[in-house]
Amino acid sequence: MRLEKRARTSRAALLLAPVGAVVFTLLVSALLVMWAGAPVAKTYGLLLNGGFGSVFAWSETLTRAIPLILTGLAATVAFKARLFNIGAEGQLYAGALAAVAVGGLHGGSGFGLAPWLLFALMVLAAALAGALLLLGPALLKTRLGVDEVVTTLLLNFIVLLAVSALLDGPMKDPTAMGWPQSVALQGELELAKLIPQTRLHTGLLWAVSLAVVVWALLRYTVTGFDIRALGANSRAAAFAGVPVTRTVVLVAMLSGALAGLAGAIEVAGRTSYVTLDMSPGYGYSGIVIAMLAGLHPLGVIVAGIFVAGVLVGADTMSRAVGVPTYIADVIVAASLIAVLVATLLAQYRVRLR
Repeated sequence: MRLEKRARTSRAALLLAPVGAVVFTLLVSALLVMWAGAPVAKTYGLLLNGGFGSVFAWSETLTRAIPLILTGLAATVAFKARLFNIGAEGQLYAGALAAVAVGGLHGGSGFGLAPWLLFALMVLAAALAGALLLLGPALLKTRLGVDEVVTTLLLNFIVLLAVSALLDGPMKDPTAMGWPQSVALQGELELAKLIPQTRLHTGLLWAVSLAVVVWALLRYTVTGFDIRALGANSRAAAFAGVPVTRTVVLVAMLSGALAGLAGAIEVAGRTSYVTLDMSPGYGYSGIVIAMLAGLHPLGVIVAGIFVAGVLVGADTMSRAVGVPTYIADVIVAASLIAVLVATLLAQYRVRLR
């Protein structure tokens, strides 16, 4: 048995691959639901209703989708250039810490600058923190051939340990009664609510706008062409005159900045401070979202909302029928595997002889 590349890959097949992968995943997950002794139709109905069945459900889903969209964009940009950034989780925390370092209530007051200027500096610091965290692995890859999967993954653990030390040390909130959390963000820097009496904030507008900007960058600019060429074939791109090292560094800075912004927006829009559990794996989930979207920036919006809806709806489903919420993690993880296989089969045919 061998794989043979198709002479022409249908665009429709590439578009339908993620849809087929999701359907296949739901069918497989149905077996787990039946194993748990719950009715499949009712369980999926509760899952759907919990994520999308009311204004409150939509607000929670969209709130959860904001960091997922941003980390999905970070993975999309990097993967387009075959820079496999697995470190979005650490970059998110680096951005969150940088945001609090600039805009936090240090000494009970914080920096005495105009709110608009302080907010701009906070966003810039968060983006720069995430970008610099990925710059090192990118340079190691281009200069020494070091595998960026290993370096970015290890940096996640290093950053989390650093965050833990800072939250128990210089950035610890003295009013938190011993709980390891940072000082709070200044109230003037928090993002406004989109829907009153919900947690949905204007970070959603930031995420959607950045998705459109990334899509336009990749589609209509010379830099975007260089990124796509590098991802298609790095040797051919270099032969054609694409500045490989410069493009990889630019991609690393952009990808890391997007992940860092996810941390800043999560702090400014939802948590108001940094804790070790502020991210339930948004950085890793961003990889799933990027693959479900077929590395399309606009598709990341849809994929992010889908994954967020599954995660939010799982809570309602679990309380109603007793199926563990871990079924949501199974659906998300199985979706990644299924979409990879579906995309492979869309580009290659299996030859038995």
